[in-house]
Parts: sequence; C-alpha cells; structure tokens
Amino acid sequence: MRRLVWIGLLIGVWSLIASTSFATEKMKPGLWEITTSMDMTGMPMKIPPQTIRHCYTAQDVEKGLVPESEGCSITELKTSGNKTSWKTECKGEMAGTGEGQMILLGDSAYEGSSSIKTQGMTMNMKYAGKRIGDCK
Repeated sequence: MRRLVWIGLLIGVWSLIASTSFATEKMKPGLWEITTSMDMTGMPMKIPPQTIRHCYTAQDVEKGLVPESEGCSITELKTSGNKTSWKTECKGEMAGTGEGQMILLGDSAYEGSSSIKTQGMTMNMKYAGKRIGDCK
C-alpha cells in the first residue's frame, strides 16, 4: 500500500514537471488532461493508466515552474526548442534517481517519458497531455 501511495505521488509530480518546464516553447493556459502509463519492476500487477485534469493559469505557464516533491530536487534541467529534459535526485526513505524528457507538440499537447530508480525498483512512465478547454 505504501508503494502505491508513493507511485501516485510520483505520477502527479512528474506529470506537473512535464507540463510546466518548457522555457522557449509555451504551452497554452487552460484545463489540461494528462494521462500517465507506467510499468515497474517487481510489481505483481500491471498498473492501469492514470488520467488527471489540471488547470494551468497564464502565470503558471509564464513562470515555467518545476515542482519538486519533499525530499526530491531537480539536479539538471535542459531545454532546447520544444524539448525539455531533466534529472532528479531523491533522498531519505525513498532515495533514488530519475530522468525524463518531454516534447511540446504545439501549444496544446505534449508527450514524454521518464524513469525513476528507487529501492531496487525501476519505474518507467510515459505521458501525454492535451489542452481540453478553459479553466472554470
């Protein structure tokens, strides 16, 4: 159960990293639907894809925030054109490392992938985000 809570947290954090870290290309503010699929070594079952909705304001897009979770920090962040890549390191109970990349597809969609290694497991994720309208 503890692993599933951690997995959910990582999905949320990595989805937000993915959708807000573009420096030279800008995503369009609004309501976004983000789908994340994942596979993890050592898991007895396949985790179904998760879809969340998140409202990004013009300020969120302009700032290009890269959120960090407690105990984790971004150690490297590179943006070139519409592609952003990063590396992260987590300390403490869930110590580990990770890396990922996202490609912005115009101002209303993106796709990407990441990999996280922690506690002897490797979690591989793929993301897809699309703008579905204005925030309410």
